[in-house]
Amino acid sequence: MNLEYTTEEEAFRDEVRAFLKDKLPKRLSDKVRTGKRLTKADMEEWHAILNEKGWLAPHWPEKYGGTDWSVMQKFIFETEAAQAHAPRIVPFGLSMLAPVLIKYGTEEQCQHYLPRILDGTDWWCQGYSEPGAGSDLASLKTSAVREGDHYIVNGQKTWTTLGQHADWIFCLVRTDASGKKQEGISFLLIDMDSPGIEVRPIKLLDGDEEVNEVFFTDVKVPVENLVGEENKGWTYAKYLLTYERTNIAGIGASMAALEQLKEVARTTKRGGKPLIEDPLFAQRLAKLEIDLENMKTTNLRVLDAAGKGGAPVAESSMLKIRGTEIRQEIGSLMRRAAGRYAQPFVAESMDEGYNGAPVGPEWTGPVSSQYFNNRKLSIFGGSNEVQREIISKAILEL
Repeated sequence: MNLEYTTEEEAFRDEVRAFLKDKLPKRLSDKVRTGKRLTKADMEEWHAILNEKGWLAPHWPEKYGGTDWSVMQKFIFETEAAQAHAPRIVPFGLSMLAPVLIKYGTEEQCQHYLPRILDGTDWWCQGYSEPGAGSDLASLKTSAVREGDHYIVNGQKTWTTLGQHADWIFCLVRTDASGKKQEGISFLLIDMDSPGIEVRPIKLLDGDEEVNEVFFTDVKVPVENLVGEENKGWTYAKYLLTYERTNIAGIGASMAALEQLKEVARTTKRGGKPLIEDPLFAQRLAKLEIDLENMKTTNLRVLDAAGKGGAPVAESSMLKIRGTEIRQEIGSLMRRAAGRYAQPFVAESMDEGYNGAPVGPEWTGPVSSQYFNNRKLSIFGGSNEVQREIISKAILEL
């Protein structure tokens, strides 16, 4: 699965590898490699290291702190970082809100918020999904009523990832209920310290509190926190989702995980033979590798289009579908390889400092947690069923 790099690209790859070897803390890479949970401090540490190097926002314009990297440079960095077991950067401010501000926000908004994203002053979360508006996002009911120089926001968001850490939330809110549901939505930036906001954690199967419910009761939001035009938020939301779906695909993470899976298959025995020699397992592994190789090409096309200011809707949907299926299949095969060691569900094994006796080989610790957690991948960011509808409309005009 090696690409042919030019001399310049090989030199850049070597530079990235040297940086990761020198600057990526072993404590962090060990936690990622063994599936331990990352704390907020862990994520902020790697964010700060990349920002100091100037490599935090490769997809931003240079004038706002971007790198002006080529598509291949972005791909090389993502791939090398994943294979070095670097933490994935929290995407909400950096890879989701920032592109929307750069394309649709005012210069004043860009000058205020973008530097604060880079230096870690503001931690952002996403306020899209609601109890009655998940895949059918346009059915959202959280309202924002204009009163003078403020909006008054009431409603509820759910599945708000890492919202317990957030300083700010970017929200889709309903500012007009009189016409088509897509036409009355606006995009607001809301300070999480505002009176009337309540965050309630949702405990997951493995005991983690990764997602939250967020309630808004008469929350006052300054009018200048509106991004773009009132009632045009659906356009901005779709643009943001292009970046979210590309991020969900997780090409680099899948490449690193596949290499680990192949090593496990070579060293784990069933009936006295390496698992890689089992015909059914080997067939699934081969198909997985072929699918991932094909997806890499699609990923480069999407990155190229996005880098030129485009929003490749159908391609991003394809990438999201295939990327999530690949990540789920990797988890399924890892769980199969773990055999009886995948049965115990030891939540404590996900945390740093857990001193209990290991259930099995080190790599089996996070297998069940990752398998179950990754069930969400084909649902969030727009379910895969919805993505297929998007593709049929965009390409087949159905």
